[in-house]
Amino acid sequence: MQKRVLLKLSGEALSGEHALDTEKLNNVCRQVKKIVDSGIGVGIVVGGGNIVRGRLFEELGLERVKSDYMGMLATVINALAVTASLESMGVKAKTMSAVKAESVDMFDKDEANRLIDEGYVLVFGGGVGKPYHSTDTGCAQRAIDIGAGVILMAKTGVDGVYDSDPNKNPDAKRFDTITFDDIVRLKLQVIDLQAAELLAKNSISAFLFDMNAEDNIYKASIKEAVGTLIKA
Repeated sequence: MQKRVLLKLSGEALSGEHALDTEKLNNVCRQVKKIVDSGIGVGIVVGGGNIVRGRLFEELGLERVKSDYMGMLATVINALAVTASLESMGVKAKTMSAVKAESVDMFDKDEANRLIDEGYVLVFGGGVGKPYHSTDTGCAQRAIDIGAGVILMAKTGVDGVYDSDPNKNPDAKRFDTITFDDIVRLKLQVIDLQAAELLAKNSISAFLFDMNAEDNIYKASIKEAVGTLIKA
């Protein structure tokens, strides 16, 4: 069993007709509670694409630095929503942000690890607090910070890593396991290069799976074969 995991959620995974869909949010948090109840420490990184997307930035003509900060603030909003849902289920949870936001604790590595040891779920917003860093890189850094053994890459409608796009190639092969080096070598659009290098260097695996299947977030946390394991 994993001692600690980091769950990566896209903002879109929490959205529906509105930016935040309560049913989807609560379903994710119900599974997180199940992971915590099994004795696994949990950190969560949430994206912000349900609130702001690249198209908006382009239409506004924003420079990269400003658009990145807007994206970071959007992730804080989502992190607060996830924390609230967890708390409503009786789970001890706290939001930590890498960018300043009123009434939200700034990220502190030692404090984060202390809280996880006490049974808290830490929900991280604000990326790494700097522009020009992807959500993948932010996830890799937070996984390193909390000593997670694996990143659970919860996808919507994607059940693993393939050698080509399964939507375009009916003969696409799905990998049960693959290495970060092979992903880079085969130029598979799964994780960005900087994040892959960080995870490989720190011997942290990633598990990519479809979060829409029932209880797949929980199943991934206990190493059930519901997706593709990406090994360092």
